[in-house]
This record gives sequence, C-alpha cells and structure tokens, in this order.
Amino acid sequence: MTLDEKLKNLPLSPGVYLHKNSDGKIIYVGKAKNLKNRVRSYFQSGRGHDRKTRELVKRITDFEFIVVDNEVEALVLESNLIKKHKPRFNVLLKDDKQYPHLKMTNEPFPKVVITRKILRDGASYYGPFLPASLARKTLDLINRTFQMRTCDIEIDGKLPRPCLEYHLKRCLAPCVKELCKPDEYAQATSDVKLLLEGKNKELADDLEKRMWHFSENGNYELAAKFRDLRKTVVALAEQQKMAMTAERDVDILGFYQEGVRLALQLFTMREGKIVGRREFFWEDLDAENFNASEFFGEVLAQYYSTDYVPLEIHVPNDFEDRETLEKALTERRGRRVRIFDPKRGQKREMISLVENNAKIAFEQRFRILQPESEKVLGALQEILELPHFPERIESFDISNISGSENVAGIVVFENGKPNRAEFRRFIIRTVEGADDYASMNEAVFRRYKRLLNEEKPLPQLIFIDGGKGQINAAAAALASLDLEAITIVGLVKPPRRHNEISHLLRFGYEDKPIYFEMGVPAFRLVQQIRDLTHKTAIEFHRKRRETRDFTSELTAIEGVAEKRKMKLLRNFGSIERIAKASIEELKPFVGAKAATQIFDHFEKQRKLASTSD
Repeated sequence: MTLDEKLKNLPLSPGVYLHKNSDGKIIYVGKAKNLKNRVRSYFQSGRGHDRKTRELVKRITDFEFIVVDNEVEALVLESNLIKKHKPRFNVLLKDDKQYPHLKMTNEPFPKVVITRKILRDGASYYGPFLPASLARKTLDLINRTFQMRTCDIEIDGKLPRPCLEYHLKRCLAPCVKELCKPDEYAQATSDVKLLLEGKNKELADDLEKRMWHFSENGNYELAAKFRDLRKTVVALAEQQKMAMTAERDVDILGFYQEGVRLALQLFTMREGKIVGRREFFWEDLDAENFNASEFFGEVLAQYYSTDYVPLEIHVPNDFEDRETLEKALTERRGRRVRIFDPKRGQKREMISLVENNAKIAFEQRFRILQPESEKVLGALQEILELPHFPERIESFDISNISGSENVAGIVVFENGKPNRAEFRRFIIRTVEGADDYASMNEAVFRRYKRLLNEEKPLPQLIFIDGGKGQINAAAAALASLDLEAITIVGLVKPPRRHNEISHLLRFGYEDKPIYFEMGVPAFRLVQQIRDLTHKTAIEFHRKRRETRDFTSELTAIEGVAEKRKMKLLRNFGSIERIAKASIEELKPFVGAKAATQIFDHFEKQRKLASTSD
C-alpha cells in the first residue's frame, strides 16, 4: 500500500503514529486525538511547519499507527514507545545518572534492597536518594534498627536455627518460627514504610506509645528497645533540612536554556521536606523552534512512565496535555495527581529556587568547565592533525589470557569527559585463541555496525590500545562499514612497561610516530583515556574468569546445579568464601544435603594441601 493510500484509510480514532525513514527505522512517535487529521497534517504543504518538522517530513517514507480507546492510553503508549525506540526527532529524556531507590519487595516477609530500576512488580519504591551513598546509609540503618531480613531464601519458618545476621541483631529471623512471628515482622515492615515515606513524627509517636505499653506491663526489655528506636527516628528527623509547610509528596521542576543547550532540575519533596535532586541536560535542541510547553509535556510523560509518581507536580509552564497526563498519573498512582504551574506565592518561589539551581548546573556543565576542555581537545586536534574537532572520542582494548575469556572494553569521552553510560564491554565470539588482531577487528566492527543501525553519533577519533597490527585490524573493520573518514590512533606501549605509553601511531602515517610527552595536558588526557579503557577491559575479563573458575570448581561437586551455583555466587561473592563456609552457613542457600557435600569437597582439598606441604 502506498503512502497516499495509507493516509486515505486512516481512522478518526485516538491513537499513536510512528513515522519511519527509508531504512524502516522509527524516527518519530506522536499521539493524536484524531489520527486521520493529525497524520495528514504532516503532508499538507500550507501548514507552515517549523524547520524541525520540515526536516522530519523529508525523511518520512512510511508510517504505522496504533488505535487506542482514549487520550490517556495514547499518551502512555506514546511515552513507552519513545523510551523503547528513542526516535531521532522526539525530545528524549537524558539523565546524567541513574539515582538509586530503595525497594521494599512484594513478599510475605519483605526485604529492602537498593535498585536503580523501577519496575511494575508490586513492590514499593522510595527515592531517589541523592547522593547515592544516602541510599546505602539508609539501608544500613533499616537493617540495624528494624532488623528486616537481607537473604534470598524462601521464608517458611521451618529452619531449625537462624543465620549469623540474627546473632548480630541485624535480622528478626522470620525463617525460624519460634524467634519471629508473622505479626511481629509485619509491624517492623510497617515501621520501615513510615520511615521511608518521611513520616518520622507519626512513627516516633507510635514507637513512644509502644514503649509505654510494654513498660506499664513490666516488659522492660521491649520497652527499652522501642525507646532506642524512637531516639533513632527522632534524630533522623532532625537531620532533614529545608522543611516546608506543605505535607504532600511534591516534585518541583525548573530549567535554564541557552540556544541548543538546556539544564533541567527536579527537586523531590516527600512529606514536606526536600529529600533529593536530579539533573538532566540537553545539547541538541532545536533552538529556533523551542517551545517550553511542548518540551515539558514530552519530558514529564517519559519521566513518570517509570518513576515514582508524587501527588503534586509543580512546573514553570503549563502545557497542552496537562489534564490528560494528570489522568494517566492518577491511574498509575491510585490517587488524585495534580500538575500546577503556579504564578505567585510560595510555590512559585520554590520553582524560582529550582530554576536558579538549573542555571548554576548549566554554568558548571557548559560554560565553566568547557573552555579548559576545548583548549585541551584543540591541542590534541593539532598534535594529531585531525580534520575535525574531537568532540567524541572512543577507545578500545582487548583482554585475555592465552585466548581464554577473550573480551573487549570500550570507553567514550565527550568534550574531554568520560560518558560512563556509553561504556561497553564485548565478549569476543568469533575468534579462537589469542589473536588480538582478529579480536580487535570483531570489536570495532560490531561497535560501529550497531551505531550505524541505531543512527547514533559516531566519534571523530578512535584510540586503539596496540601497534600496527591492531590499527590495521580496526581500519579494516571501519573500511567494511564505509567509515574510513574516522581517524584511528594506536597507543603503543614500551617494552616491559605495560602501564605506560611510548608513542602514538596514526593509521596511514605509521612511519611518523608521535612521541608521548606526559607533561602536556593533551597527552595527559590520552593517558587518562587509555587507563580507563584498560581498566574497563581488565575488570570485565577478571569477572568472566572468576565466574568461569567458580562454575568449574563447583561443577565437580555432585548435586550442585546451575541455580544453586548462582545463589552461592550472589550470597558469598567468591569461591574462597564458599570454601571457608561452614555447613550451617551454606545450608540456608542450598539445603542440608548439598551444604554437607560442598563442605566435604573443600575439606578434602584442605587435607590434601596440608599433606603435600
């Protein structure tokens, strides 16, 4: 069916449309109250489209659409599809960091864990925690104070004795029926929920009531326990700063924009207290046609499709789909969610505060740090005689031992700074034995074939850890993808000194080595890139080798299947710790019989070792 025929047969229903280019790749996702009118509007010449839309229309060769029942469903589906496909012409939510949340699992005996992903799994999520160390400190407080379990075993109350965590007073031991009743654990769970929701005063009052109850009944040990708990909660409450009069969950957003760059700040307020902040940055906006209202509509829909939904969201600008988004978020939260664009009063003052923070973040990211980076990268461009400014640099290293556990590490630097979200690690799949040249060829080919398929940015400069052989292998991979224009530079190590660089080799100019001068800032940047690449490859190789050694060692033990191996690895972390563990320490994870077999296996090894000595 031709494009014109598809346009004629569009329904009048609400839905989502997906525009595609000549390669069949989705380049834009949009929603519509009326699919027929909205999609046809792109191809009507008299519509007066802005530059971005005109560029989009030039590339559209096909489209798909999905019909839904109402606008709310269309908005949710649009957000999910944008996150999945990351279309080139949509505003994409870009977060510098994935901040940790605390997750209370949906189990009969819940536990609290740190996570950076929010899933629709029935669990309760709290956060984000900024700085990230606050999440670890809070989790440690929960384990020490409220003694919720940390293990992965199935709790049925049938274990004969508790593990070490109980004796360290870090777990109530619901696994042993005589030690912890279900209602006692449920009370601890309820207390932790109040703590994580920021209801410190309510929790402190409840703990005080329990303290006096047990005191009046002569149970002074429990009374003392709840007295200490109350002290901890009150002390924690006093550490909370920036308290406001409002007692609702609120997110406050503000932004600062200049040209194609924008910094967005989001302050998270829980139970009337500012508890965290998130930062987002854009560097590729369409400055001529930037519309703050449209921008906020797209960003909010993407952000709250997975993150915690507060009861109120305060934004500096109203936007067209505000009411529709309110309905979608209300359904997701299960309570009424409101989005405000306050014009005066305390709420407007808070937005101004957030906007001021966004401006400071903008200055730090784009203006204060940029000149130094530009100077260093400009010098590097001159030293290497690069045709383009090296805004994006990628670096490759191969790691293996005699060809085993052969892996590649890839790091990415943007504007002279590491972009860790773009780092990649490859398992080399097509090369047998220790062939660094073939391994480098595979890594480079796979990396840029994928970037091309996904229409992602390509680097202006590629560093290869190695000499002529590795450089030629990388160049052959780029040539097969028609990417010869990208400059390749090899980092050559001096003999017997693997942690240094002696000189650089540019592909095509191998007879003109550039000798390394450590004192020059541009070369210090090269050393930093090389060290980080080497570290990335080595750490991945070690992790693969440890997993292999772990698996092969346990394979020799009868009755230890793959599932048990992984459970032991998660809970003990290394083969050395498993070898030193007692039967009682092993039993909660693999059962009594397998625990005895594992213990006996390593006990025999210890006896053989002592005999040989």
